[in-house]
Amino acid sequence: MLTDLRLDRDTLEVVAVAAAVVAGLSLLLLLVVFGRLRALGKALRRQAVVPRSAPGGDTDPGALRHVSVVRYDAFAEMGGRLSFSAALFDDDGNGLVLSSINGRSETRTYAKALAGLRSEHALSPEEQQAIDAARGS
Repeated sequence: MLTDLRLDRDTLEVVAVAAAVVAGLSLLLLLVVFGRLRALGKALRRQAVVPRSAPGGDTDPGALRHVSVVRYDAFAEMGGRLSFSAALFDDDGNGLVLSSINGRSETRTYAKALAGLRSEHALSPEEQQAIDAARGS
């Protein structure tokens, strides 16, 4: 009986040490994630979306101020216009197009860079429609 008690105590010590190691690694991972979120927040604050008619009339030409979203049904059997393409670019046509294609069992998201309103990737009709609408905004 004394041997069984010792074995159980040894097992508990191993489990406790393993749990402490997992908790420490989780804390370290959490700190890394918070650091990256902070950096992302700073980057997003630097790249502001500014309306065309900002007070004072002076806006940064590099700001993403041409914005449009086009919603649509990507597949005939799907309803609710849950798919979308969004265009965001500056006065020089530099920015990106984001598309999210919603299907019955999955959703896929794509990002395509824009340089001078052109992309090195083929644009869908909906993506081009979003660009055209944002150009007119």
